Amino acid sequence: MPLTDPKSMFEKAYKEGYAVGAFNVNNMEIIQGIMEAGAAEKAPLILQVSAGARKYAGQNYIVKLMEAALLESDLPVVLHLDHGPDFELCKTCIDGGFTSVMIDGSHLHFEDNIAVTKKVVHYAHERGVWVEAELGRIEGVEDDVAAEKTIYTDPDQAKEFVERTGCDSLAIAIGTSHGAYKFKGDAKLDFPRLETITKIMPDYPLVLHGSSSVPQEFVEMCNKYGGQVGGARGIPEDLLRKAATSGVCKINIDTDIRLAMTASIRKHFAEHPEDFDPRTYLKPAREAVKGMVRHKIRNVLGCAGKA
Repeated sequence: MPLTDPKSMFEKAYKEGYAVGAFNVNNMEIIQGIMEAGAAEKAPLILQVSAGARKYAGQNYIVKLMEAALLESDLPVVLHLDHGPDFELCKTCIDGGFTSVMIDGSHLHFEDNIAVTKKVVHYAHERGVWVEAELGRIEGVEDDVAAEKTIYTDPDQAKEFVERTGCDSLAIAIGTSHGAYKFKGDAKLDFPRLETITKIMPDYPLVLHGSSSVPQEFVEMCNKYGGQVGGARGIPEDLLRKAATSGVCKINIDTDIRLAMTASIRKHFAEHPEDFDPRTYLKPAREAVKGMVRHKIRNVLGCAGKA
């Protein structure tokens, strides 16, 4: 099945009260694990590529891996650019076969964010490509994205931003955070703010970035086998499930996949120090990714059986 854009995915998700998972990919095993999880759960998928992933794997490699994965799949799948920093990179991904791009002007002044988003929207829409934008800012560090503090999305500004730019979906800041070290205290999401935004912009698809839950069993496994990821905490899954029933149609997950894969590899090397064939430790790592994604689809996103 060829790549699709998120339009029909999000329309159904909004109507039925679930979210589609947007999972970051960096290599073949991660792509395979996500695709196998989606097939097992009969779920729609968004596979997204950060600027850092493009530097690591190369855009052409990732696109060709996606083409290979789709040969054996009948799932609806979106290939999405995550946190595109400027028009030029968004253009490169649009021209390279991506069906959705994010232009992240959240670090810019409001008018400058509008200007760059409008430029990307104009280019993308002429080519049938979906555009996600961001208003507000979430703290934390992930790949090339970093912010020291959260700036919550203003609902009235969000409406004006969408109307003036024509962007197709909007990433909002209501309390999530990038990376593994999200919170020192209890995590909280600003649901009244989310409710206000959905009332002002009914049926409009919203996006949550920085939405890994940092499962403690994987943190503990990493540390047990030589890791040093103490104090890592994420977004409780029940809060994400609530958001998925409240107008959030896309939830981004990256850190949890990294943790599952790394914990599996560390465990394998500790138990099998004689191994040096990458296939022997990447195969269980791929299964760990698959298991993590299946759990998210069933228990957090609510999109199992929605393909």
